Amino acid sequence: MEQALLGAVSTINNYLSNYVLIILLLGMGIWFTIRTRAIQFRCFGEGWRRLFGDFSLRGGDQGGAMTSFQALSTAVAAQVGTGNIVGACGAIIVGGPGAIFWMWVIALLGMATNYAEAVMAQKTRVIDVDGTVHGGPVYYITTAFKGKGGKFLAGFFAVAIILALGFMGCMVQSNSIAETMNNAFGIPTWAIGIVIVVLAGFVFVGGVSRLAAVTEKIVPIMALLYVLGSIVLLIMNASAIPATFALIFECAFNPEATVGGATFGIIAAISQGAKRGLFSNEAGMGSTPHAHALAEVKNPHEQGTVAMIGVFVDTIVVVTMTALVVLSSMYVGDGALATGDYAALTADSITKTNIAQLAFGASFGSDIGAWFVAICLLFFAFSTILSWNLFAKLNVEWLFGKKAVLPFTIIALAFIFLGSLLSNDLVWELADMFNQLMVLPNAIALFALTAPVLAIANAKHDRLATDVAEEKREDEERAAAIAAEKRER
Repeated sequence: MEQALLGAVSTINNYLSNYVLIILLLGMGIWFTIRTRAIQFRCFGEGWRRLFGDFSLRGGDQGGAMTSFQALSTAVAAQVGTGNIVGACGAIIVGGPGAIFWMWVIALLGMATNYAEAVMAQKTRVIDVDGTVHGGPVYYITTAFKGKGGKFLAGFFAVAIILALGFMGCMVQSNSIAETMNNAFGIPTWAIGIVIVVLAGFVFVGGVSRLAAVTEKIVPIMALLYVLGSIVLLIMNASAIPATFALIFECAFNPEATVGGATFGIIAAISQGAKRGLFSNEAGMGSTPHAHALAEVKNPHEQGTVAMIGVFVDTIVVVTMTALVVLSSMYVGDGALATGDYAALTADSITKTNIAQLAFGASFGSDIGAWFVAICLLFFAFSTILSWNLFAKLNVEWLFGKKAVLPFTIIALAFIFLGSLLSNDLVWELADMFNQLMVLPNAIALFALTAPVLAIANAKHDRLATDVAEEKREDEERAAAIAAEKRER
């Protein structure tokens, strides 16, 4: 039965990822890049300035909201997960090294899409009398389309995200944690599942404030740890770096590119790049807007620029580190998969789950490599579980009310435990299918909301002029106060 289900889900995913997803993701990215005059490049520096201007590992309790940095940390926690290690490795194995190039393209274009998602989530959010903030795609979908049509699309999205992130997606994360920890330390997968459930349940019951307090600390530390470890390995493999980049670009455009006896086509590279790019940075999927809606900022544009940085960090930084490590160690020179050992893939001795551990192990030693990836993936995937549960829970509450939150949380914890035990391939395929279904109503709404997105993006110059005028007025008031104080003396 499991094999039959895997076959059916894989067929659906192939159709969605090879046709529908590529058109929508590339289409949205190109559309918003052109219409906003490449806002991801124009406002790239502004996004970093706003990020560091609000940077803090102790943002405090914001009630039912978050600081801008807490919101970004929660979004990045969702983005930086197994997709950055296991997903990137899967893209390379199936689509070839060229899939990484297309993941870069999806990310650079997706930064504009993520800007649109964040600003509309901010613009359409709702604040309760007790200060609790609610926001996300269901709110801007019903803004874009009034009446039954809008409610249907919003309901479709809500159901898809509950299944994709609240249930199936969290199974992917716990599955990857359990497998890598088992590979590294020999700990039974069921034991890892129990530990994850206990820790996740503790955060879940603490609500938005506890989740924000955890993610704002975990995310910067985990990203820095992984990037530093990757840089050390790349320094050790410095001579292989030029060949690694050459391999990426050759396989991205050469329909008959061959690596170790295997030939990779452009369609496979683009398809895997799009599918894994979506799972990795989530731009256009409709997940991260839930976090950005909770940010307390002066205007939607501010959080939109910060949101773009999340996509950049996720794919251009973290995924690239994974790709360079794996390719330089396994696919270049005398690497195992550069010498025609692709039979190892069919024998399941090298998989998307353990190939990163093997790559780090080639330079650090097998034990240290396995430990390093397992620990990094533990942080990556666990923080993703926390954020995805929040996003799904917000949609459960929108659909069924607050009374449904507790039953949902219990069921979600059960799925997290099951994920540590079930087949990796089936879990990934189910997560991919529901992730891709989420894109459909989200993309339709964003296209319909182009005008308000552009109004916010184009108002930047007006805001800058206002800010300059306000700063000048404040300077004049301070100067007058100082002069008055001197006169009194």
